[in-house]
Amino acid sequence: MNEPPLHWYHRLFVGLQYLLPQQALSALVYRLVRLRARPLRLPLIRLFIRGFRVDMQEAEEPDPAAYPTFNAFFTRALRPDARPITAEPGALACPADGRLSQFGSLSEGRLVQAKGRTYSLLDLLGGDADWAERFAGGQFATIYLSPRDYHRVHMPTAGRLVAMRHIPGRLFSVNQVTTALVPRLFSRNERLLCLFEGEAGPFAVILVGAIFVGSMATVWAGQVTPRRPDRKPAEGSPLTLDRGEEMGRFNMGSTVILLLPAGAYAFAPELRPGDGVRLGQRLGLSVARSG
Repeated sequence: MNEPPLHWYHRLFVGLQYLLPQQALSALVYRLVRLRARPLRLPLIRLFIRGFRVDMQEAEEPDPAAYPTFNAFFTRALRPDARPITAEPGALACPADGRLSQFGSLSEGRLVQAKGRTYSLLDLLGGDADWAERFAGGQFATIYLSPRDYHRVHMPTAGRLVAMRHIPGRLFSVNQVTTALVPRLFSRNERLLCLFEGEAGPFAVILVGAIFVGSMATVWAGQVTPRRPDRKPAEGSPLTLDRGEEMGRFNMGSTVILLLPAGAYAFAPELRPGDGVRLGQRLGLSVARSG
């Protein structure tokens, strides 16, 4: 992927983020996108559709006027046939629409954030040494969701939920410029760790918050942030989700990080950092299947 040149105004943009009241601004946006006033809501939705070239024919409800709030539009469901999930046995499905910003091996317990920048797996997992050990020598994939993308997150493979952890943090933007300039961005931002056991071993789907993205939800706990950071699935009722099932959503755009165990999957050879990806496409194949 060709990295864009960084200019003084990029550094100014990032520098201002250190000074902004990130949590307060995100709380304000949280309220604004839930207003039901039609004179404000509908023009905003239509402006967003035009500005970001959103294809409403993919939506389960294509009529912008049918959405009661901007957030309902932003987290809209797609038609069942809009994102076919790979049916190949042992395939690893892409969990979200977006851009595959980085992927590869967890070298010495570190993930690549951007060219010349890495960050710690242990920090990403909130200091949980046991889970960090389980992913030692494994792999990762980072998917950036732009404002125009579908904002629900689905299972990359079938798995049983083992734990969910909310880790408070900052809310820096996660766009390409900020990712290139803010050290340890993904281990500094607020995030929601969803840890699973699958056929090929443990895996994690991590939802990373960002500026104006102070609200994340899962299908088993509902809204987890900003108001209910300790929600967990019911004791004695293990939750198992199939590949392709919805597992969570962002209430504005952000990033998904997928963690995989050592020796479990081989990424598709045609993939390159920076590629656009779509929910359900094959990201890789189980090594047991490919071998």
